[in-house]
Amino acid sequence: MTTKQTATLEAPGATLVYDVRPGDGTGDPTPLVLVGSPQGAEGFTSLAARLPGRTLVTYDPRSERSTVHPGTAPATPATHVADIRRVVAASAGITGHTGPVDVFATSGGALNALAWISEHPGEVRTLVAHEPPVAHYLPDRDLMIAAMADVADTYQAKGLGAGMAKFIALVMHQGELPADYLDRPAPDPAQFGLPAQDDGSRDDPLLGVGMRATPRFVPDDDALRAAAASGRVILAQGEESAQEMPGRSAAAAAARLGLPLAVFPGSHNGFMGGEYGQPAGKPEEFAAKLREVLAG
Repeated sequence: MTTKQTATLEAPGATLVYDVRPGDGTGDPTPLVLVGSPQGAEGFTSLAARLPGRTLVTYDPRSERSTVHPGTAPATPATHVADIRRVVAASAGITGHTGPVDVFATSGGALNALAWISEHPGEVRTLVAHEPPVAHYLPDRDLMIAAMADVADTYQAKGLGAGMAKFIALVMHQGELPADYLDRPAPDPAQFGLPAQDDGSRDDPLLGVGMRATPRFVPDDDALRAAAASGRVILAQGEESAQEMPGRSAAAAAARLGLPLAVFPGSHNGFMGGEYGQPAGKPEEFAAKLREVLAG
């Protein structure tokens, strides 16, 4: 392999697109799988460029270049676990590697990766789960789950601008949610540069699918502890986002499960370098920290 290879594979209800980036032979030969959700492979462009020693596998989780067939039921964590396993198995035809892989997973991808390693621990050598939005471990769990459901309901009732404004306000909130959180006035979409007018679409993978499936996820603590006993499971949070919901979730999960917590440079998107038009994070520093954590 000398250049990135892109391929497709069929899954129930979807056509998945994945990429394999070859390493330069200077690093660990075990492939490193980068997993996001709903973020796809594009979001890892800056990070991938800073990990030249590793063979990298990325894919689009029923979003971006991947397509969902009409009439397909909304994806759940179990759906994504099956998809990731298909991608890893298919990528072995390119990488030549058939054993356990290393995984860096972030956001919804980290939640899905926790489900994956719980069910199939022998397939993952090391998992770094960066800011999984697992409400289950939070002290304000019930209110957080209700707030996430409110985001999804708002999207269905009023469209992208109103739903995304509530989502951004929720994930940016620092610390535990106050008891009156759901009684507060809805944020103005304009303050986040979002349209106030409803365009009628309801196909956003985050608001239309993720915000329904994510709060329903209940981890299997015993399975996660068993997986950590046979391999390595590291929870991770951003130094700038430790008090936001996904960062708090990572710390709470680590404490509950007795697993290590790594602190990475930047915020929730600290590994990005401006992908999707987002402000650049700290991909150089992030990549260095990831190499350090993976090396143990």
